Amino acid sequence: MVQVVEERSVQFQLDGGFYRAKSRIVRDLGVLAAAVYRQNQGQLRVLDGLSATGVRSLRYYQEAQADWVWANEGNPDLLETLTTNLRRIPAAQRCISVLSLRQLCLERSLMGDRYDLVDFDAFGSGSAFVQDALTVTALGGLMYLTSTDGRTYSGREPQRALRQYGAYGRSHPSVQEQGLRLLLGNLAQQAAQRNFGIEPIFSFFWGDTCRIMARLTRKPTLTELNYGFLGYCHHCGTYGLPTWRKLSQATCAHDDLPLTLSGPMWLGKLHHPEYLQQMSAIAQRWNWQDVVKILEMMSLENDLPPYFFPLKEIGARAKIDLPKLDLLLNSLQAQGFQASRTHINPQAIKTDAPMAKIKAIATQLSAP
Repeated sequence: MVQVVEERSVQFQLDGGFYRAKSRIVRDLGVLAAAVYRQNQGQLRVLDGLSATGVRSLRYYQEAQADWVWANEGNPDLLETLTTNLRRIPAAQRCISVLSLRQLCLERSLMGDRYDLVDFDAFGSGSAFVQDALTVTALGGLMYLTSTDGRTYSGREPQRALRQYGAYGRSHPSVQEQGLRLLLGNLAQQAAQRNFGIEPIFSFFWGDTCRIMARLTRKPTLTELNYGFLGYCHHCGTYGLPTWRKLSQATCAHDDLPLTLSGPMWLGKLHHPEYLQQMSAIAQRWNWQDVVKILEMMSLENDLPPYFFPLKEIGARAKIDLPKLDLLLNSLQAQGFQASRTHINPQAIKTDAPMAKIKAIATQLSAP
């Protein structure tokens, strides 16, 4: 018996296709961004490059009101399932194919075909399909890319990161955010090679997966201010952002020891504030309260430095039992620092305070 699954407003069959129910939030965010684009631009043409069961394509059509959806799946064994699930989309508004993603993008590019939203939910390093996304995305259009290669972005395989991202990833306590920034940086750099730019719409870390949504812009956006290196002092836990011109002088501001550098990567904002507001308004209207909470947290973290401090790391370095997270945030803010939770790690904080100050405040709060 074929299993029928319901997600938000759609129903579809699995029949051997890959589907992870826990990733619904990732698809929610994609649909909301698509709905905002449709609302602002008056049209929405979607290319779903690795469709599997077709749930994303179905939701883009039904919830984001896409005018046209191209659903492609690399596994021909899933053609029947995909076709069955997408029967709800009128034939004049869809196309279904079973091609390799590279072949699909090459063919569409040669035909001059460009899409308002390109969604590539692939396994492994997202950088493998960055060039393909750039060739089939319309100017002003959105690219939704994925990276699931945790060993590469977390610093466990820096040589592989060099091959995949053109960057050297090292280990430190906020490597999950590093994964988002390496993928954004690679996209920005490759777009700049084509004399285009990118503008992050949102960046989302969920489970072990990095997902970025970015807009393709007419002019390059890559600069030495938003693309560079993240430094970490393993001795005291302090982060630093050395400039390109002073990489040879990259030392810790606290103890003057050399910083361990990762990069280059994207150092600019992870999210577009106005776009998040529009997504949140639609999520409120659709009563997606769990998504609204995530979007609110993204907004709060957006203006803070490109790293975070896990509570375990603070506790271990200060040798204390940590106070409650909200109490620590309030105390940091009371002393003039910016501080917030982060969607990336529920047991971490983002702040512009140095580790030494964080430890001092946490120690004071933990005193009997």
